[in-house]
Amino acid sequence: MEPVLDTLQQAIEYFSYPANCREYLVARRWPDGVECPRCGSKNVAFLEKYDRWQCSARHDNRQFTAKTGTIFEDSPLPLAKWLMAMWQVVNCKNGVSSYEVHRAIGVTQKTAWFMDHRIRHALSMGGINKLSGQIEADETYIGGKARNMHKAARGRKITGTGGKDKTAVMGILERGSKAVGSTVRVKVVDNTKKKTLQSEIRDHVLAGSAIFTDALKSYEGLDEFQHEVIDHAVEYVRGEVHTNGLENFWSLLKRGIHGTYVSVEPFHLFRYLDEQAFRYNNRKGLNDGQRFDIAVRRIVGKRRKPNRKTPFKRQRRGESEIMDRMA
Repeated sequence: MEPVLDTLQQAIEYFSYPANCREYLVARRWPDGVECPRCGSKNVAFLEKYDRWQCSARHDNRQFTAKTGTIFEDSPLPLAKWLMAMWQVVNCKNGVSSYEVHRAIGVTQKTAWFMDHRIRHALSMGGINKLSGQIEADETYIGGKARNMHKAARGRKITGTGGKDKTAVMGILERGSKAVGSTVRVKVVDNTKKKTLQSEIRDHVLAGSAIFTDALKSYEGLDEFQHEVIDHAVEYVRGEVHTNGLENFWSLLKRGIHGTYVSVEPFHLFRYLDEQAFRYNNRKGLNDGQRFDIAVRRIVGKRRKPNRKTPFKRQRRGESEIMDRMA
């Protein structure tokens, strides 16, 4: 019988049994029956003593578990901890820091940090279909605020005005009905010049769609679209011409980055964008259990390996230790 998981309490009670964790994962990974992830054979036997399956075909690595080929692979942590961490990431509106995860499920902060990044990797945006209909395009900058920095740090990090020392992010939003909700795609970009922004629009938006942007000069020349401009120096809404959908998304994103994660390194920013975009795109008409179900179905084939070329301390600097000191 399919479990009813609408609340965190129900999830904690259900996943407290290892067999339930395995069955939940199997039902979403192999809805037509367990098959070998290496050869595709369905002629497999379950070895209950070892909590794994063995393929009858002769090949290397015949034995496998529900973790094999997923973001959970090679992790000694039980599925219960993984699934609880994923529940928090996909259902906390403003995100959840590694310090909160480490306190909630009983692992070290270092372990929680890597768990969070593997989960964000599973939530990464996909889809090859182009957006269409009414489209909003906008850009923003992510980075520390000068007024919050020590004088020495401010002199080192702030070398210009505007977004010079920040990371540029572009967003494209397809408007949807109130029942379905809008869909957003976001990406870290090198700059906000015409060539960069218009290339992203042409890659993700169907020609002939109605595009609404602000008065940035980089958007001039989108002749294959029905392009309308809203000048924020004059007005913010003119009928259907506005970018308020993306402004709402930027507000949610920055609330999570500044309020929950405190500090995010630019080389990790794209993962936090994927996380926020997943929650935004799956917010309408879904409860926490349904959103979690969608996330679990994305874990296959996204095994993330640590970057051995980057020193560990630098990799883990994506979230500030300020939160733990504040707790």
